[in-house]
Amino acid sequence: MSEYKIEASGIRVLCDPESTRYAVLLENGDRWEMTERPTVRFSDGRSVPFPAPAAAERVSNGTSDGVRAIYAGFGGSGITVTTTVSLERTSGDLRFEVLVEGDRDGEIDSVLFPAPFDFGAKCGEGYTVLPRMQGTMFPAGQPIPVGGGLIFERTAYMPLYGQVRGGSGYAAIFDTPYDAAYEIDGENERILPRWLLSLAEMRYARRMLYRFRMPCDHNIIAKCYRAYVKERGGLVTLREKAARNPAVERLIGCPVIHTDIAVHISPKSDYYTPDKPERNDYFTSFDERARQLRRLKEKGLKRAYTHFDGWGRHGYDNLHPSPFPPNEAAGGADGMRRLADTCRELGYIFGIHDQYRDYYHDAPDFSFEEALTRHDGSHPYCSVWYGGPHSFLCSARAADYVRRNYDEFERLGIRIEGSYLDVFSVVELDECFSKTHPATRRDCAENRRRCLDILTDRGIIPSSEEILDCVLPSQVLCHHAPFFTSDLGSGHSEPVGIPIPLLNLVYHDCAVIPWIGLPGQRGGWGIPGNDSAYLHAILNGDPVYCPINATEEEIAAVNEACASAGRLAYAEMLRHEFDPENPRRQRAVFSDGTVTEVDFDTGEFSVKEP
Repeated sequence: MSEYKIEASGIRVLCDPESTRYAVLLENGDRWEMTERPTVRFSDGRSVPFPAPAAAERVSNGTSDGVRAIYAGFGGSGITVTTTVSLERTSGDLRFEVLVEGDRDGEIDSVLFPAPFDFGAKCGEGYTVLPRMQGTMFPAGQPIPVGGGLIFERTAYMPLYGQVRGGSGYAAIFDTPYDAAYEIDGENERILPRWLLSLAEMRYARRMLYRFRMPCDHNIIAKCYRAYVKERGGLVTLREKAARNPAVERLIGCPVIHTDIAVHISPKSDYYTPDKPERNDYFTSFDERARQLRRLKEKGLKRAYTHFDGWGRHGYDNLHPSPFPPNEAAGGADGMRRLADTCRELGYIFGIHDQYRDYYHDAPDFSFEEALTRHDGSHPYCSVWYGGPHSFLCSARAADYVRRNYDEFERLGIRIEGSYLDVFSVVELDECFSKTHPATRRDCAENRRRCLDILTDRGIIPSSEEILDCVLPSQVLCHHAPFFTSDLGSGHSEPVGIPIPLLNLVYHDCAVIPWIGLPGQRGGWGIPGNDSAYLHAILNGDPVYCPINATEEEIAAVNEACASAGRLAYAEMLRHEFDPENPRRQRAVFSDGTVTEVDFDTGEFSVKEP
């Protein structure tokens, strides 16, 4: 069996199905090579490398040329694996496809294909880009200190990674992203795509797409992916979202006020403190929150989006998806209605926290028949959060509860203007094996989007926790989307790699991403200990949070950041740059000509409008 050559758009690919070695040769002389054998992992713990192929042939169609190979004999199993490596003639896109057939239910754990590109760059000659939360890069020549990650989770907001070496680089895109992960050979700085089962079987062909660029940097990697999303209709901008839901216009340039109403911590919750009962049950009335908002208005906060936790019967993270009636001790439905009316009177947006994944056992209509069902017929169990024991509501059932609950708000005369459907845009996509409401991971993403779309159709601003690419077309606002740090629970954690706004380079004009911090404050959740979240907001053209008890000086700083964010909300972030003499000084360039500059050491910043 010989080596095959395919060539297009200045890229030549050498394919050897026998050894499973592939080499990409670029016009500038750079060579990117895969030398490791792909692997099938079985559920019994075996890892079986691809054997010699049973057959290989050239394949062509109207747009691409490639090589197909068929592999069999994986450790005595009955599976066959068909791989196709193809090069698009006009774009130069390189695709690797793998189709597994003949696997029995649960027989396979995963498939690693294609093998990673050998990196081998020396210090100062390149870096690896990963989509961990907002984004991070790891300089070449030193081990990557993180493991892999699941696509569409905090370890990969976007199905993307990339590497830059010398005069070239590539963007690697999971073209079939819903049942996918990546692994990292940190010592050798190599990244391996890993394909997961869908409802216990491989089911369909999996594809990776590589876009090589000369030259390349993290901006170009982001723009390769933005173009990919746009080509497929997945780039839904804020302008488009505002056209569908005019309430979005009111959000632009608003700070976020996030506070709570009531808290009740179940004795069965991990947060329960039996020796300090005052921490387990407390509330602030709806009317008191209204008075606090009036004081903010008097101090100069002209506009705001409010987010109230714990409005339900037992308070925050309790009884979902059935938290009605509104908390009686805090003022009940009448008090909640007065708070909503006060927000409207002040020109603020009235938003609430809501939840349709955690499915609490003490909810009045809880039933395991509607809970997420695992492959073995069991149901997930968790007791960490305030409401105590809960399972997960199957995503296929969530939309019906959203409709029911927002009908109830309308019946009560409480006008909801924004709603935060907790965790939908951060936790992994669920699989459900129920025979009456099965759901794949892709189904789960579509079901979560359907819930957000119900809000949009009612003129409510849809929000969720962070940003998952697969949910974003239906999402307008997130709680935050900062960086993957060494200890996300600490305000003094260290950056993991070098933080970069990879997400904003792709999606700045598609979502409102606020940052939690004021001038002079450093660290915070997802913020490196020596960084200022306020400066990240300025750099990214994003809004900030405003404390419910903010001073006039703090409100002035909030207004300044949010005025800049308002001007830039509909602008694409074109480039992010480090000062070559001091990487703590950074700048961003936007499509309207605005340039933002910050110095994370001195705290200085500037916003230069065109």
